Parts: sequence; C-alpha cells; structure tokens
Amino acid sequence: MAAVMIPLRPRPPFSLHDANTVTSAAALAQHYADLNAYYTWTRYYNLAYPGFDDISHAELAPLLTGQLLNNIGDPYDGGHGHDHTKDHEQEVVNYLADLFHAPASRWGYVTGGTSEGTDHALHDARLAFPDETPVVFASCAAHYSVGKAVNRHRLTLVQICTDETGRMDIGDLRAQLGRFRHRPAVVVATVGTTLTEAYDDVADIANVCDSLAISRRRIHVDAALSALPLALLADHDRPAVDFRAGATSIVTSGHKFLSTLTPCAALIYAQPPNAARTPAVPYTGTRDTTISGSRSGHTPLLLFSSLASRGTAGHRLRAEKSREIAADIVEKLRCAGWPAERGPHGFTVVFDQPPQTVLDKWVLGPDGRRVRIVCKPNTDPAAIDELIHDLKAAANGARVIPVPRPRHRPPVGLIAAEVTA
Repeated sequence: MAAVMIPLRPRPPFSLHDANTVTSAAALAQHYADLNAYYTWTRYYNLAYPGFDDISHAELAPLLTGQLLNNIGDPYDGGHGHDHTKDHEQEVVNYLADLFHAPASRWGYVTGGTSEGTDHALHDARLAFPDETPVVFASCAAHYSVGKAVNRHRLTLVQICTDETGRMDIGDLRAQLGRFRHRPAVVVATVGTTLTEAYDDVADIANVCDSLAISRRRIHVDAALSALPLALLADHDRPAVDFRAGATSIVTSGHKFLSTLTPCAALIYAQPPNAARTPAVPYTGTRDTTISGSRSGHTPLLLFSSLASRGTAGHRLRAEKSREIAADIVEKLRCAGWPAERGPHGFTVVFDQPPQTVLDKWVLGPDGRRVRIVCKPNTDPAAIDELIHDLKAAANGARVIPVPRPRHRPPVGLIAAEVTA
C-alpha cells in the first residue's frame, strides 16, 4: 500500500514569553504560509460546519490590513471620528431588511456574530418590559447561545418540543404559552437548526400568540445560515419566516452563506430598539446602542463586498447550486447503503453516525446519533467520494486511514505523518 503524507497543524515557532522573541521576517512569513497551506488542506475534511468560503475579498486587502476601522456605537451616528464604515453598514442592513420584508421603521447593525444578535434582542425585550420579567420560549433544537443569553439577562427559559425534523412543535408552544399568559413572551424561532437545518414557522408562532391574546410579545428569528437562502426563493416556495410573518427581529450570519471569512452577522429590527432612544455618549459622540462599544469596521465592508460582487441573482445561483449538491449527496449515500435525508430547501444532509474511525478522519459534527454535511457551492466531489468509500470500508470492518491529531507542539512547518494506506 502507498504511504499517505498528512500534515499536522503548525504551532507558534516560539513562545512570546521567551526573552528572544525577535525573529526574521522571512521566518514569520514562512510560518504564516505554512498555516495557510494547512488550513487549505483541512478544508477538504471539514464537511459539517456552514462556514462558506467560495467568495474571497482580495480587493479589500489594503483596507483589511492597513486601516483601523472602528464602527463604535450606534450604526446611524457617525460620532466624533471619521475612521468608520457606517455608510456601508447601513447599506448592508437595508438590503437585507428589504429581502426580509422589514417595514420602513427598520433598525439594525452588524454584530460580531449571530449569538450577539440574539443577546441584543433578549436584552431589548428585558428593557421593553421593565416591570415584569419576560419568559423566553425556544425549541430544544435552538442554538446553545440562547440559554447562555437567557442566563445573562436573568430571564426564564421554557424549552419547546420539536417534531422529528427538528421543527418547533406548535401544539407544545401553545400549551406552554398558555401557562405564562400573564407574563411578556419572547419566542426565539430558529430558522436553520444546527443539525437538520429545520425552520420554525414564524407565521404559526404569531398566530398562536394572537389566539392566546398575548400582545406583550417579541418574536426573534435566529436565522444564522438560512435567512438569505430562503429569502431568495420564489414567493410560492418561500417559508413564512420573516417580518411579514410576524417577526420583530431577525439575525443572520455573514461568515456562513455570505462567505465573509470572518465571524459577523447582521441584526435587523422591525422597530428601533429601546437603546436607540438613549442620548449620545460625550466621549464618542454617538449613542451606545450595541452590545459592544468598539465594533469592527471591516466586517461591514466584507458583507458589502459579498453582496455587491454577486448581486441578488448571483447569490440565488449559489443557493441553488448548494441544494443541488446536497440532493446529489443524499442519493450517493443511499446508493452506498447509508440512509440520508435533507429538509425542504436545505443545504444540510443528515445521516446516521458512523464508527469512530470515520469521525477521527472527517469533521461531521456528531451529536451521538446523527452527523451532517453542510453543502456549499464549492463542496469538493472528491471529498464526498472519499467519505463514501470510508463509510463503506467501516461498514465492512475495514480500516479507515485516520488523520493524525497533534498532541504536542511540533516544529515550524508542515509536519508529515506517514501512514500506510
């Protein structure tokens, strides 16, 4: 059998605590080149997580590496400084708000990630009902950060059952809302669950609240992956998950479908949040309306670049290509004797968790029962074929060639571990 050379992750070439930390520019350049080569290689095996990378932003290099850009404070106040990209931030928010059918009164900003957007929405609900603590309702398939934000803001969380696809059980939601009708309600609807990419029906959630006469309510939509792909569907295929369906806020990631290559998200409200009514801070000249004070001015540029370089039609084609790849992988897995499924309009392929030998090689996001592949426009068909080969081998009791994991700090450079195929 031929030997397979597998690189290990380059670690820092020295400790910054060492007395002699000054090294040559050439040595550091080589180290960073090794890191880039390693991460390019690992991308082949990382199939489970929705970090899209088919759009790059080389034209932004001078701005990303040579300018300090700080969108401190409110996205609609320039403040005292000039080194910000709030005009681009507003363009991104308004473009997405239009796609999500937000009213003219919309308000939003670019966050450090979707979890920050959900945290902001829960904090705003807390401010909106100061005399009575709101109760938060979220499905068992909601993102783990919902519980973290609930704890941070000292709220009450009620978990709602899901159906077999991972979608919120509206009957259980109705029952649980009925128990707390005397309290303000915040329903966190998940649009694109982490395992199955299921989406909660926002229109049904709003209808249940109406039927129970719950007027003191918020419906926040956590749509990290799926907001934009679903918004680009034809009207007759598009699920009821946006502002027209009753959402009061929506957050969606930039580093997922929009391929910003660095974590960020856009949070959009139907109405300005309570924080928007606060006075300006004298030091910054802008209102303190966001979770963090200083905010990246680079991520709005990355979002703007992604949206401008492809346009609505181009992103629709990317979504369609991802769905085609997902449908093809489902068929390949089934033909290989490995049952697989995907939800309506989904990029995510779900199948039974394979043996540990497969998981040691491939990043498949196991939950103890199932695993997933999140398909992207540039998902490598060779990787899928190799994975299916490994699944067949594992099912037949054959050995799967593992990818070694470093357990110590190796020297600088790509370290090759020889294994026998």
